[in-house]
Amino acid sequence: MRGEELLQVLGNEYNADILGSTHEPRSAQELSEELDVPIATCYRRIEELTDADLLEHHDRVLSDERRRVNVYRRDVDEVRIEFREDAYSVEIEQRTQVKNKLDEAWRTLSKG
Repeated sequence: MRGEELLQVLGNEYNADILGSTHEPRSAQELSEELDVPIATCYRRIEELTDADLLEHHDRVLSDERRRVNVYRRDVDEVRIEFREDAYSVEIEQRTQVKNKLDEAWRTLSKG
């Protein structure tokens, strides 16, 4: 995705808050309640962030109500935006494979 498109995605209301809250997997319902975002808007923002490769579908977990729900986790560790007089740059640091593997191991251990 081009820098211009990423800036637009990041500038949309709630997107930065959603990214900030998904360092650990969260469902749309959890994000909606935690961030006071209407649920329909939350789903749209999740789709937008996922399409931009900033958020990823992490798993389907069993909720407290015994239903399967999707949980999402940010797929980036850092977003850097640098503005200069005549230009700007956007750099994204993707979540490392090591972190993904550690998270997966922890999730497997916590289930057992």
